[in-house]
Amino acid sequence: MPSPRPCPCGLPAAYADCCGRFHSGAQQAPTAELLMRSRFSAFAVGDTAYLMRSWHSSTRPDGLELDPAQRWERLEILGTERGGMFETEGAVEFRAYYREGRHAGSLHENSSFTREGGAWVYVGPLSPVSFD
Repeated sequence: MPSPRPCPCGLPAAYADCCGRFHSGAQQAPTAELLMRSRFSAFAVGDTAYLMRSWHSSTRPDGLELDPAQRWERLEILGTERGGMFETEGAVEFRAYYREGRHAGSLHENSSFTREGGAWVYVGPLSPVSFD
């Protein structure tokens, strides 16, 4: 029997038991960090519907098209500020690693999160986003 697919977010759990439960709508991410991880996983698996659902209504784009040549490979959480289970705002600083053809790079962002309708959502970057 094949082993379950690991979660792209980097936590030591199978995708279905980790970010997959948020992508399917079975559960909501209880913290800003878990929402950030689930959004990274959504980029990795190409789940644009989840990305749109988990984006704050005031900053959400009208549409989202992912580049099929870009593969999101690894997420590194650099720090968190607030964003706990009983809080309404938070920030997560991260570096996301990707590959596009022969080019490997990373995206560094300190993201703002808030609750909308009780659920954690991504608002946007707190400072300029940098690509390496």
